[in-house]
Amino acid sequence: MLSALPLMVLAAAPAAAEMPNAAAVLQSARRVADWQLANANRFDYIPAARASVRNPRDWQQATFWVALTDLADRDPTYRKPILELGAREQWQLGRNPYHADDQLIAQAWEWAARNGAGPAALAPAHSYFGKVFASPRSGSLEFVPRNPGSGDSACTDRWCWCDALFMAPPTLLRLGQALRDPRYARFVHGEFRATTGYLYDPGEKLFFRDSRFFDRRDDNGRKLFWSRGNGWVLAGLARVIQVLPKDDPHRAWYVGLFRDMSERIVTLQKPDGYWAPSLLDNGTDTPQESSGTGFFTYAFAWGIRAGILNPVRYREPALRGWRAMERAVQPSGMLGWVQQVSDRPDSVAAADTQFYGAGAYVLAGTAIYDLARAEQERRR
Repeated sequence: MLSALPLMVLAAAPAAAEMPNAAAVLQSARRVADWQLANANRFDYIPAARASVRNPRDWQQATFWVALTDLADRDPTYRKPILELGAREQWQLGRNPYHADDQLIAQAWEWAARNGAGPAALAPAHSYFGKVFASPRSGSLEFVPRNPGSGDSACTDRWCWCDALFMAPPTLLRLGQALRDPRYARFVHGEFRATTGYLYDPGEKLFFRDSRFFDRRDDNGRKLFWSRGNGWVLAGLARVIQVLPKDDPHRAWYVGLFRDMSERIVTLQKPDGYWAPSLLDNGTDTPQESSGTGFFTYAFAWGIRAGILNPVRYREPALRGWRAMERAVQPSGMLGWVQQVSDRPDSVAAADTQFYGAGAYVLAGTAIYDLARAEQERRR
């Protein structure tokens, strides 16, 4: 059940920006989700796609399927495709039990277990993580490519790249609660702190993508902080905080990190509502990019609704982000301006799309919908 936003928080929201109609927001999220579902089995519209995008258990697709669970909580129409996918995939995860990217889809399976699939949807994940906990990795978080130019490293047996903080922690916490197994939470709290201690720049209040970027700078001498990478982290923090009880002794640490990052990220939004691919290179001539923008919009809107972020500060940026996202939707319903699979800021074009971009859009839409509905109810 959705919790009500405290009246005093709603009352503090500024009147400068008009909140969109809640039904219209949800319809916009449906439109993008419907296009992605209709095109889930064709890939010609992603010319640069890796072969792995064809695998619905890979993180590229899994981001969309996890986001679809949030939409299904608000519109039961979307339950069926999630349950059908899980049954077809036999509730399996990815092949590498230590790689966070292969774990994200289990978040959709945990939702399915609560929405018709039953305990069978959790059995493969239970076995999968039992092996991880029996032999946890403790190697260095330094990202040393296995081969020259490779984006792979032995350190990915742990969360040594910031994207992993969206893929794994919320998934493990949900599974741990469903299975009543405290090992999941213990693992998450230890590894999340280790990754933050290694990749977080406390001065900038942003995450490096991985250790290769500690000393890299752009042509103007600025540090390279990737928009989608930090979007993964902020959205991941939101999804971690959602499932931690209010009296959990670890919750305050996550809330503090979420607020600190939000405080920095809100200052980097461009006047057009987008965040640039490289967060510190945010001039008016930089390209729009919808995946990072979607994750930031989702996190801000959710944070306001949860009473964690001050609406006076974050309501207008969240709405600007949502309006920007809507402008990126093509007439067909396909979301454009999605930077392709990468590990750093890169070029992006209007026709660029991906499953994870649609996922970011759906998450943002559900969070803005909740905010809009709460404001509409307050006015009645």
